[in-house]
Amino acid sequence: MEEIEFHHTLPIQLRFNDVDKFGHVNNAVYFTFYDLGKTEYFAFVCPHVDWSKDGIVVVNIEANFLSPVFSSDNVAVQTAVNEIGKKSFHLIQRVVDVNTDEVKCICKSVMVAFDLEKNESKELEEEWKDAICQFEGRDLRKK
Repeated sequence: MEEIEFHHTLPIQLRFNDVDKFGHVNNAVYFTFYDLGKTEYFAFVCPHVDWSKDGIVVVNIEANFLSPVFSSDNVAVQTAVNEIGKKSFHLIQRVVDVNTDEVKCICKSVMVAFDLEKNESKELEEEWKDAICQFEGRDLRKK
C-alpha cells in the first residue's frame, strides 16, 4: 500500500462504555470513531454541501485491528481520501495513539455520493472533487 499522508486528525475522547470486559475499546466502537472522523473531515473540506439533499454512504468497509486501545490511552482518528472515481471515492482512516504515534487500527472504506431526494447514487460534484484534491495536495481522480 502506498504511504498516505493524513492532513486531518480528530482527537477522540474515550467514554466509559467504549471499554469492554477485557479492559480495551470494543472493536465495534472503532466504527463510531471513523464516523466522527469522516463527518468532521467533510464538514471542513466541503463546508458548502447541503446535507439535507446530498449524502455520502458507505458501500464497503474493512478494518484491521493492530493493537488494543485501553481506557487510559489518548487516541485520535486520522482521515484521508486516496482515490476519487465518478460516483465513489476511497477513504483511509486510522486510529493512532497521540503520545506514541502507534497505529492501533486501519480502516478502508468505499464511499458513494447519494441523492437523498431521489434515493439513488449520483456522480460526485466537481466542487467536492476539487476541494478534496486541494485539501489532500494532489489529484486523486482515477485516470
